[in-house]
Amino acid sequence: MFAVFESGGKQHRVIEGEVVRLERLDGEPGDTIVFDRVLMIAEGDDIAIGEPLVEGGQVTGEVVGQGRGKKIRVIKFKRRKNYLRKKGHRQAFTDVRITAINR
Repeated sequence: MFAVFESGGKQHRVIEGEVVRLERLDGEPGDTIVFDRVLMIAEGDDIAIGEPLVEGGQVTGEVVGQGRGKKIRVIKFKRRKNYLRKKGHRQAFTDVRITAINR
């Protein structure tokens, strides 16, 4: 059984027991999160596709941890103009273990 749900403007395909890294969500490790924007649920040949959402579909998960990703460097540079700007960015994320997929 798997489901496709939307979180943080992105779509994620998950199965029960999987740990997925999402955009930062509020919650401490151990908290339960319910995702109700479910786009599709499939179990074998039985497939429910939402238009746009599956009626009554829910994906439940448990927050495993919070963190920040690796630093990326953003550089603006124009040659021969004495112009150089450096910036860094670390994206915040939440790791969520999927505990249940309900129809």
